[in-house]
Amino acid sequence: QVQLVESGGGLVQAGGSLRLSCAASGRTFSRYAMGWFRQAPGKEREFVAAISWTGDNTYYVHSVKGRFTISRDNAKNTVYLQMNSLKPEDTAVYYCAAPRQMYGLPNYYDNSNWDYWGQGTQVTVSS
Repeated sequence: QVQLVESGGGLVQAGGSLRLSCAASGRTFSRYAMGWFRQAPGKEREFVAAISWTGDNTYYVHSVKGRFTISRDNAKNTVYLQMNSLKPEDTAVYYCAAPRQMYGLPNYYDNSNWDYWGQGTQVTVSS
């Protein structure tokens, strides 16, 4: 059974930084892409970032490009999201996600390609 456990959320002032971590278990981590999504109050869950199973390719929503960096450590079965220059509009619950499909995905930005979710971690950015 795939389990995803996020950590690292919190309260930070605008312009600050946070690093989210997601520890995965239940299968061979290195064979699967990993992703991060977020959901703000009253809004739908949206794609934030993803990393391919090889780690060679990363994908970001336009609003976080240049500020967020996704990375993975296969030895630790962990994916990270480094968030810099945070803005109040980044406030949301952040979810780690993993697909059922091994190796590459047809579309990393499509929520329907992601099957497993963590419990979420709150990120609040004050102005």
